[in-house]
Amino acid sequence: MIYVIIGNDVPDSLELRKNARPAHLARLQILQDEGRLLLAGPCPAVDANDPGLAGFTGSIIVAEFSNLNSAQSWANDDPYVKAGVYNQVTVKPFRKTFPG
Repeated sequence: MIYVIIGNDVPDSLELRKNARPAHLARLQILQDEGRLLLAGPCPAVDANDPGLAGFTGSIIVAEFSNLNSAQSWANDDPYVKAGVYNQVTVKPFRKTFPG
């Protein structure tokens, strides 16, 4: 099943993100290599692809997991969680409708 993982950043998370980013991306690469990653990316704090020093407000990951517990466990082990980047992480089942 598909799950959406929404991580909300703590204020002024940019330096924390920079430090944990390589490990965070490595985990996402594994999902991609396994064919389970549908999309992933950060939410800029301003209306720009590169927010510069404004940083990010969170991230969204949409991926396949065997069940909700597996998705939640994967999210809990994310390097951004361990580094204190996120102050809240929500994991929900997701049903893709479009594009078909």
